[in-house]
Amino acid sequence: MLVSIDARPEPLEIDLGRTTIMVVDMQNAFASVGGMFDLVGQDVSAAKGVIQTIKKLTRAARAKGVKVIYLCMSYAPDMSNSGGPGSPNWHKEFGLAAMNRHPQYRGKFLIRGSWDADIVDELKPEEGDIVIEKSRYSGFRGTSLDVVLKTLDAKYLIFTGIATNVCVESTLRDGYFLDYWPILVADATNNAGPPVTQEATLWNVEALFGWVATSGNVLKALG
Repeated sequence: MLVSIDARPEPLEIDLGRTTIMVVDMQNAFASVGGMFDLVGQDVSAAKGVIQTIKKLTRAARAKGVKVIYLCMSYAPDMSNSGGPGSPNWHKEFGLAAMNRHPQYRGKFLIRGSWDADIVDELKPEEGDIVIEKSRYSGFRGTSLDVVLKTLDAKYLIFTGIATNVCVESTLRDGYFLDYWPILVADATNNAGPPVTQEATLWNVEALFGWVATSGNVLKALG
């Protein structure tokens, strides 16, 4: 089914039969009071609105048979998938860096099976949804995401989640490099850092890597 999304820099026609909704890192660590972001001083207040917006989008997508794919950042309890001290990931990835800086949090952030790593209750996956764990910012790095998308014959990826300028943008860029068509839903994402980081990602996507839409226009396209 072909539909048109009113997006920037221009409207984009997509085939809903080849479209997925990407829900990136909507985990307690990034979106909940008491999670990693909150504990280390990141403002998570905007996450409430993002959660409700994503809930509307995923509900509409499922009703149209559009596949919902969750990406989740997580580490094995023994950190065997972290890269270790010899990897830049160990020093720069938000959770690992925070645990290195704050010894009291070691072994607590984004550990597989923990509350911190769980998807927020309001967005729990439903039957037919796909959940893919990752240990790098990009959902394509070291995961089955590309194989899953090709199996679905997906072409258009509608991006939502946290953080806009980190895991969302990293995954979106890699998707672009793999010839998927990325659409970023501006009000279904939340950034890490000052407001300019959100603005920069929106500019990057609109100008260089894909299309930017509002949730209202995506919902209209989903019909």
